Amino acid sequence: MTSLLFGCMVIPVFGQQTPPGQGDDTLDPTIVEGQPEGEVTEEPFLPPPTPPAPPSPIPYPNYSFSELNAARYPSLSDQMFDGLAGVTRQGGSVFDSPRSVSIITQQELIERAPIDMYQALEQETGILMQRTARGQSSPFVRGVTGNQVLILVDGIRMNNSTFRSGPNQYFNTIDPGQIEQIEILRGPGSVAYGSDAIGGVINIVTKSPSKFRGDYVGTSFRETLSTADWGSYSRLSVEGWVGSMGAYSGASYLNINDVDTGGILGRQPATNYDQHAADLKLQFQPACDQLLTVAFQHFVQEDVPRSDRFAPFIDPGSIRPTFFDPQQRDLAYLRWEARPEVGLMDSLMFTASYARQKEGSIEIRPTNNRRTIGDLDVNTIGLNLVGTTDLEFAGILSYGVDYYHDDVDAVRVRYRDDTGAFDRFDTPQFPDDAFYERFGIFVNWNVDLTDRWRFDGGVRYENIDLGATPILDINGSPTPVSTDPAFQGWIGSGALTYVMTDDLHLVGSVSEGFRAPNLDDLVATNPFVQQAGTDTPSLNLVSENSLTYEIGIKSNADRLHSQFFVFWTDLDNNILRNPPGGGNLLFSRSNRDSYIQGVEWSGEYVMDDGWSLYGNFAYIYGQDEVLDMPLSRIPPTQGIAGLRWRARDLSKWFDVYTWMVRRQDRLNFQDLSDARIPEGGTPGFATLNMRMGTRLGRCNNHRISLNLDNITDKAYRVHGSGVDGVGFNAIATYEWIR
Repeated sequence: MTSLLFGCMVIPVFGQQTPPGQGDDTLDPTIVEGQPEGEVTEEPFLPPPTPPAPPSPIPYPNYSFSELNAARYPSLSDQMFDGLAGVTRQGGSVFDSPRSVSIITQQELIERAPIDMYQALEQETGILMQRTARGQSSPFVRGVTGNQVLILVDGIRMNNSTFRSGPNQYFNTIDPGQIEQIEILRGPGSVAYGSDAIGGVINIVTKSPSKFRGDYVGTSFRETLSTADWGSYSRLSVEGWVGSMGAYSGASYLNINDVDTGGILGRQPATNYDQHAADLKLQFQPACDQLLTVAFQHFVQEDVPRSDRFAPFIDPGSIRPTFFDPQQRDLAYLRWEARPEVGLMDSLMFTASYARQKEGSIEIRPTNNRRTIGDLDVNTIGLNLVGTTDLEFAGILSYGVDYYHDDVDAVRVRYRDDTGAFDRFDTPQFPDDAFYERFGIFVNWNVDLTDRWRFDGGVRYENIDLGATPILDINGSPTPVSTDPAFQGWIGSGALTYVMTDDLHLVGSVSEGFRAPNLDDLVATNPFVQQAGTDTPSLNLVSENSLTYEIGIKSNADRLHSQFFVFWTDLDNNILRNPPGGGNLLFSRSNRDSYIQGVEWSGEYVMDDGWSLYGNFAYIYGQDEVLDMPLSRIPPTQGIAGLRWRARDLSKWFDVYTWMVRRQDRLNFQDLSDARIPEGGTPGFATLNMRMGTRLGRCNNHRISLNLDNITDKAYRVHGSGVDGVGFNAIATYEWIR
């Protein structure tokens, strides 16, 4: 919104100057106060008004010290009117939100220098980044992952109906070089986004051409090299804005070799892959109160080995080498934003999107002399309409309707590995031609009850239809069975903020979450569970419902800013795997009640001369109430503590911190049979890390940085991961900006 108003203001300044002697008399130097009309003063003509200087071509503005250090609560993405595509769909400051929300800003991304999404979110408050393979990553938020955490790209669902209940690889199919900021909501987001948003919501906001810089053309090139895997990440970006039109485009390539893990473990095999990506965003401003965006994203990973299925990670007798080739994601969307100010509607955003997720798999079973090749192609059409109404003293309404339709094509073919001869068609991972359809409508109300009390509440109705024909084993015979269930749900939430002072807020909320069973839960024959397990269809599942209670306190004082939250989540009819029987690892699923509780804290204390102490902490406890055992893969207690210095203009920085993770030995029956989790649990660890960087050149158009990870070369593994932690790793980054 701000950018569009700025664009409307600069047009008359630069393009419509009033000549002397015309228009307002106050601009006519020939008329002097007290001079009779018709007489001309002897004073010489004054020069015409000097237009303000155009904005600096340097894309990194000079923030004040207070903005850089004390005001650590940035606004949610304002690329949309009133933040309609922000992770809360309400916009505003993180500090003013009654929920546990955080933002990874562009400056923080620059300092982290990520080459993949794992590194972009690693060590973030309350988030555990798991990766079964080096090219994969799955964020755990408040103890859950996969299809219980909703991932958005520019406010558009990345989750589809084939997302698994456990860790999956899809989060890493986003190019970190195209990201402007990452918005994280911890806790249910089902009122705003519907099914899947039980543990939290992560919104990836991609870069756009900058309207703040007037007419310009800019180019940047980034190269990152890492020593632990001799990896190389390269990205070239071009952007510009002319008149009422702008464009941003970029392309990248990443090549990763086998990683050198910590201690004496050496290089881990099957951790190498490569990827390429490209993106284009076009924007047009037909009027001061409208913005039209067309965006395209393409991402492909090739020959990604599933690391936990290769020796020496597991017993050589149970090796099942598996590769994903390709792992592909495409997204195209058209978005129209406006402030129509017609009737009760103040702002409006309409988005039409097309997404494609393509996954090719190769699974080799040496003991059976066979090779199975699978292909999964999911095409998703999405439509979203969101608006707001300012009711003045009665608050603000945000509301919307959204629709997504998945079409699934799948095939699996078995060959003899020695001769390459065709063997037979195998049961595909998902039934071919299955579909999954979501429809939802919501309204949210935000109002100041008094000078100190604020209320935020909302409600959503969600309807889901699907159709599929899975292959079931009936009396020892593979039998097609048609199924077409429907699921509905009403979801509500309410939150209160008590303004203790301008810098201290006490917040609390009660939020429902909702997740209907998806295709993976109901009809999948999925061989990618653990090292030798398979999920089987479970047709009698009902929807998951959660109720989360949380209370927190937020501080935004001159020197101390922090968030502290305590939460409790009751999961009714949680969809969980059943213990396998008969000596094999065939997993069915059932609905069982469970709960998750925890504590989250993050904060920073600002000292003098740009220095600050910062850290975060998260504790999570999860329990299956029916089987009376821990929930699977609950993240261990973890936190970071660091000392950081930043120059006022962000031209230089230095950061040293330690990442501390406690041992996790509360294990579920799945964890006990999973080679990714060591016998007796995952050991705790602590790493020492350092980051530093500076901008160089007459125009500050060169930037270099050096990140040193795991300086003490500690051997470790993130809980549930198939890749051991990287050993000592020097990451050097150079970026040229023009």
